Amino acid sequence: MGKFSRGALRPVALAALMGGIALPAAAEELFYVAGGVGKQAEHFKDLVKPWEERTGHTVTLVPMPQSSSDQFAQYRLWLAAGTKDVDLYQTDVIWAPQLSEYFVDLSDAAKDIVGEHFPSVIESQTSDGKLVALPLYTDAPALYYRTDLLEKYGKQVPGTWAELTETARLIQDGERAEGQGDLWGFVWQGNAYEGLTCNALEWVKSFGGGQIVEADGTVSINNPQAVAALELAASWIGTISPRGVLAHKEEEARGVWQTGNAVFMRNWPYAFALSGGGDSAVKGKFDVAPLPAGTEEAGSAATLGGWNVAVSKFSTKQEAAVDLALYLASAEAQKRRALLDGNLPTVVALYDDAEIAEAVPLIPRWKDVFADAVPRPSGPVKSKYNEISAKFWSAVHDTLSGNGTAAENLELLELDLTDLQGSGW
Repeated sequence: MGKFSRGALRPVALAALMGGIALPAAAEELFYVAGGVGKQAEHFKDLVKPWEERTGHTVTLVPMPQSSSDQFAQYRLWLAAGTKDVDLYQTDVIWAPQLSEYFVDLSDAAKDIVGEHFPSVIESQTSDGKLVALPLYTDAPALYYRTDLLEKYGKQVPGTWAELTETARLIQDGERAEGQGDLWGFVWQGNAYEGLTCNALEWVKSFGGGQIVEADGTVSINNPQAVAALELAASWIGTISPRGVLAHKEEEARGVWQTGNAVFMRNWPYAFALSGGGDSAVKGKFDVAPLPAGTEEAGSAATLGGWNVAVSKFSTKQEAAVDLALYLASAEAQKRRALLDGNLPTVVALYDDAEIAEAVPLIPRWKDVFADAVPRPSGPVKSKYNEISAKFWSAVHDTLSGNGTAAENLELLELDLTDLQGSGW
């Protein structure tokens, strides 16, 4: 694959990529940039193979860092520079309002298939009437738990974060007393990046503390419920969660969990199939449930996630790129992705697909979760979302690390967000 520098792409010659084999004159080679976790990157060729065989075109995957924040920063560099070397971008659900000016409007091309998808997902990818990207899969996180350990200790799946704290500590202490010194009660994503925004939004929302910035643009984060949520989370560090969780992203958390060293894990659905793999220490010993509630009144909260595909307006191969985007968003490709990676489709009919239900039983169970999924406030704050999210995750990370109290850090965060609001969302 070509050598890619920060700020510009320099793909190697087509002949070299194809081993000296010439393609038909009409064939195009498309460059597709995407991040990924688990085995998604290695499964990509299997995913696009039917499209390549039908069209004669080829697709070269350009892998991005695991961190969505790092991906976004690189995308902005390439798009601002008007690079013609990238044809399609895999985009996070929150990026549509921020990147819409750089992408082809897919409204006409996709008019016959948009009705197959969850309306909320299509709406999330529409900015100023322009369909910026087509959905690949959607996401809402789950609480992974060890069925064998809960049964051993006679405990139920926790319904609240307080119950999780108590159960995790009980089982952790019991297992360590029996020699399982590496076992932790709860692992999650505590690194200072977008993943921490997702985790912390779930804590705050489930305690009745709002959504950082509300739909009407009101800055709501500085309140007693949000303080209580972060204080509880901070109490986990070094007790039921390792201090190293402050550097964990999705894969680090999964690594602890899948080696059998955690009672509970918060993670996305992609980890379900991997946790049941032949090399997993928890195979046959786990299940998933909705994330706990903070309070009974507020209920559970799961951040709406998901990834999409956009076509660059700078691409010189837009016709082929749009065709690939339509394929990747199709029921055919989404079913392949569900079976390969356990990703949740956005095509509603696939939740009733018997083959998917047998291979990935999580998927049909998760259909109703999306009705109550919590969006991040990218809609009301538009182009300032990344800055707002970075300030939020920094305040949370400081609190978890013991750098200031939750009350102090949220008060400072409110001032920062209010300043940003003053210059207009």
